[in-house]
Amino acid sequence: MIKLRKVVFPVAGLGSRFLPATKASPKEMMPVVDKPLIQYAVEEAVEAGATELVFITGRNKRSIEDHFDTAWEIEAELQARGKDELLASIRSIVPSGVSCIFIRQPAPLGLGHAVLCARPVVGNEPFAVVLADDLMQGDPGQPGILAQMAAVWDHRHQSLLAVQDVPRQNTRQYGIVSTTPDSERLERLQAIVEKPAPEQAPSTLAVVGRYVLTPAIFDLLATAKPGAGGEIQLTDAIARLLAHEPVLAYRYQGRRYDCGSKLGYMQAAVDFACVHPEIGKDFQVFLAQRKGAL
Repeated sequence: MIKLRKVVFPVAGLGSRFLPATKASPKEMMPVVDKPLIQYAVEEAVEAGATELVFITGRNKRSIEDHFDTAWEIEAELQARGKDELLASIRSIVPSGVSCIFIRQPAPLGLGHAVLCARPVVGNEPFAVVLADDLMQGDPGQPGILAQMAAVWDHRHQSLLAVQDVPRQNTRQYGIVSTTPDSERLERLQAIVEKPAPEQAPSTLAVVGRYVLTPAIFDLLATAKPGAGGEIQLTDAIARLLAHEPVLAYRYQGRRYDCGSKLGYMQAAVDFACVHPEIGKDFQVFLAQRKGAL
């Protein structure tokens, strides 16, 4: 069975919840301490064994391409100044043996359409979808979320979605699944509904920004009709996929920060700053002093 080596990053969204900050700069380039959100997502994919990174971009997203390109002038300046550590950090943004492919989404037609845009590159292989504004990390001692899911793929060879329980009043913000038990941390999907009202939600188990999918999803996306918000919804295609093959829900071991929201973004910034090797201790002291002053 083919290994999971291709990862799709849909990065064409407007990021309207962070305007005016995202008027000219992509939300995926917003930094958490000293790395942009998209770099955390790429590092997670590389850890999982990905060798082909497929970015589905749109207008005003050129800085994402530039971030993963070689910056000869910066490298030359750092080398001349003897800034070897910084030089190594920017040279390792894309590790050796990993390629980046950029595809323009011609119109903002939804997540499902963005995934469909990757078909010419993905072909007839399994692939992952990573939403960069869901910043996710494994529990201490655990690999990243996508690496966890890749291990499940290697064992089961079935599509799977990362899930977590959410408050019932928040079901309008997610795709919500109903499931039956399968094995430890795994459940088998029976149904999936996009952004249901709390009183109509089949459960409180929500799909979050990590997917592993078989290429069968592409035909379903190609024939999909607009769903919620008038967009081509990945959730709707997954619901149809259930008629053809099993799909698993995976309760990941780790934490998710919803960096598509201001609160989630600030929570991530604080938590990552507290453990940053350069500023972590000083930042914790600052927070303690700040708390005492309030």
